[in-house]
Amino acid sequence: MLYFWTKFFYMRTLFQIVIALICFSSCSQDKKPLMGDTAFQRELNAEYKDASKSPLKDKDRKKFEGLDFFKFDPTYVVQARLELTPDSKWFNMRTTTSRVSKERVYGILHFELKGKPYQLNVYQGEETMKLEGMADYLFLPFLDETNGMESYGGGRYIDLRIPKGDTLEIDFNKAYNPYCAYNDTYSCPIVPRENYLKTKVEAGVKTFGKH
Repeated sequence: MLYFWTKFFYMRTLFQIVIALICFSSCSQDKKPLMGDTAFQRELNAEYKDASKSPLKDKDRKKFEGLDFFKFDPTYVVQARLELTPDSKWFNMRTTTSRVSKERVYGILHFELKGKPYQLNVYQGEETMKLEGMADYLFLPFLDETNGMESYGGGRYIDLRIPKGDTLEIDFNKAYNPYCAYNDTYSCPIVPRENYLKTKVEAGVKTFGKH
């Protein structure tokens, strides 16, 4: 009789272990980690999955597993020379709605991509710089020859900070889409034509919904 109960408890314990392993495997498959090869990609994906921060429509967020990125490429991390433009005037940067964003050209960034020289205006927002922790924020919107194909047609943005010297690192792998690429209820600054790069910038976030 003791043998029977010993064997019974042994079989029951073994059964419970098997069930637990199956459940663990199933749960692990259900909770897929968000995609991302770099810290920037994983952080952006986590933000877009979070209902309190995400620009995605509810129907898109519920099935969201990760944005589509170009593969990280160190050649798109460049050192730029910052030419300051202290006499630049404030102007109304157009947006995708009737709203305008009061901006000024903070400076001109001179850099090389794959051996060729380029330049981009970098902007400072009048309202943005008044926000807590944003006094040194710089806005770098740009267009390139991937727009409308691999990347969003309206161009992309990069967040920068005012450097202590006259050089500034631009990491195009951190280029992201305006919120209106995901949801047309947002008002997004329109990239000025002077910030068009006549080259393909195959780095950063790709267009949404195309893999």
